[in-house]
This record gives sequence, structure tokens and C-alpha cells, in this order.
Amino acid sequence: MGRYTDAVCRLCRRQSEKLFLKGTKCYTEKCPITKRAYAPGQHGQGRRTKLSNYGLQLREKQKVKRMYGVMEKQFRKYFGTASKTKGVTGKVLLQLLERRLDNVIFRTGCAISRSQARQIVRHNHVTVNSRRVNIPSFLVEKDDLIRIKSKDKALNKIKDNLELAKDRSVPRWLEFNAADLTAKVSRLPEKEDIQQPIQEQLIVELYSK
Repeated sequence: MGRYTDAVCRLCRRQSEKLFLKGTKCYTEKCPITKRAYAPGQHGQGRRTKLSNYGLQLREKQKVKRMYGVMEKQFRKYFGTASKTKGVTGKVLLQLLERRLDNVIFRTGCAISRSQARQIVRHNHVTVNSRRVNIPSFLVEKDDLIRIKSKDKALNKIKDNLELAKDRSVPRWLEFNAADLTAKVSRLPEKEDIQQPIQEQLIVELYSK
């Protein structure tokens, strides 16, 4: 599975909003978008073009893709699943993305970014219902119990992350116990549980053409 390996701060500047892709730096004045609130590149500062409807739809899709760290092929697959699932397609799409295991680890505060959460999962530190899972895209279900099990060095890093994220609230669809690093999925996530504004209808319109 491919992944983005370039400078992630460029992505936030392209979107003109924080996507919180780099962890603690995103919450400080050192964040590049705070210093340079314009698009990256040689002509980024002077380029102020008005986006067409298609441009707005594409920009929204790119934003959500980048937030959750998925590539185009995988994102299109999520949309295909959402469109075939009973319910509102846009809301189902966001629910699928929120249910990713790497996103769950990030939401609990055990990782400072989704990319770090993906690394925690990849390195076999996570179990779901007592079974080890090392697939970041694994979708959790209602009543699943997620636990982080790791050796001292990794465990200390996770505890440091929790301290850094102490002011970041855990979404209501997760019951997190910081003492034993466990999280239970009390219900499936809703759009209201996502802290950043997303216009999912624009994505649906884009893929429906």
C-alpha cells in the first residue's frame, strides 16, 4: 500500500487549514501554516484564485484523504462501500474512516498523529478482542476492546503522548482507560464526533459525476 512521504506541512498550507498531520508541532506557534498562511510553492503567496464547484469538491476530498492518511485507490474503495451501504453515503463514508484502527489509536491520545498511530499498529503493539492486529485500516465494530501492549521503551513514549494530549478530548463513541491503555467501542461514530469541519456532501457530488 502506497503512502505519502513528502513534507506534510505543505498539505495543510495547500488546504489553508490545519489538518494536524505532524503531532504536537501543529498545536504551537511553530506550525508552518501559522507563519505562512498561503499555498506552498514559488507563486503560492500571490495566487488567490476563486475555486469552481469542481475545485471545491476536489479540495474537500483531498482534505479528508490527507486527514486520515489514505491514498486515492483506498479512498475510492471506501466510497464504493459507503454508497452500497444503507444510510446517507457521506455520513457512512466518514464513519468508515473514523473506524480505522489507526484513527482509534490517535483519537485516544496514545499517538500524537495518525501516522504515528499507524506505526504503533504496524509494530504489533495493538490487540483487538485479545487478538493481535497489525493492519492500520482494520475497521473496529461496536463493543470491540482495543488494548495497547508494548515493551517499556514504546510504553514510555505512549505515556508521553498521553500527557501531551491531555487537553484533547476522547470522542464519546470511545471509552478509554488511560491506566491500562484500553479503549472500548461503545457505539459507532457519528459525524458530530469529528472535531474538524467536513462537507462530505461535496465528496459525494464529486464521485457521483
